[in-house]
Amino acid sequence: MLQFDDESSRRLVAAYLTPDVVAQRRSVRSLLELRPAERVLDVGVGPGFLAAEMAGEVGGDGLVAGIDVSESMLALAKGRDGALDLRAGSAGSIPYPGASFDVAVSTQVLEYVADVPAALAELRRVVRPGGRILILDTDWDSIVWRSGDDARMAAVLDSWEGHLADPRLPRRLLGELRSAGFTPGTPVVLPLLNVGFDPVHSFSAALIDIVGDFVAGRGVVPAAEVDAWKADLRSLGDGYFFSLNRYVFRAIRD
Repeated sequence: MLQFDDESSRRLVAAYLTPDVVAQRRSVRSLLELRPAERVLDVGVGPGFLAAEMAGEVGGDGLVAGIDVSESMLALAKGRDGALDLRAGSAGSIPYPGASFDVAVSTQVLEYVADVPAALAELRRVVRPGGRILILDTDWDSIVWRSGDDARMAAVLDSWEGHLADPRLPRRLLGELRSAGFTPGTPVVLPLLNVGFDPVHSFSAALIDIVGDFVAGRGVVPAAEVDAWKADLRSLGDGYFFSLNRYVFRAIRD
């Protein structure tokens, strides 16, 4: 699993502030179709950007609650604008009573969870009958990342998958949702695309150090090779290319 000290938290916040991820949050909010006074749960609230934005949509008569397993993420979320109810908790153990929420959202979380059916059962428990959920996760086989050394890139990405419980979760989520007592709609794909290296404004540029530090820490790929991988990507200039698909699943609780 990824661990978030002050430096890694800073890098994550930088990634969340890139136009790519800002646009992703805007798409998620559009797909949620939140209404004033609704009660919303954000499972894996992270630094709190989406939760704060949702709080603005449900207004003072609504509620946005956020849970996270990381105390450092909760600390960051507490600094956001908006009245948020923030608690320590996990996807498999949500610290709220049954039928507490009209809506639940989980972005980039379930791919980290070993027991997805248990997590979906918890979502079903805390969402009222007829309530709705939105889950966004990545299929890491969808990644296209140009490199000057394809073998090294493959080794880095293979090691990077070690931070996830299931790097290909979207492929089975429709069936898991049906089995858990939800009626899913048609999935939506949200691609991330960076053409030309932009060290400040692109998600993938922010991702380089996050990936590199995790991979180097595992010790499977030598640290010198990881450093060479980073330098190679940053040297590509206008020839830089990155694409990754994230998949959104919306469902109604039966």
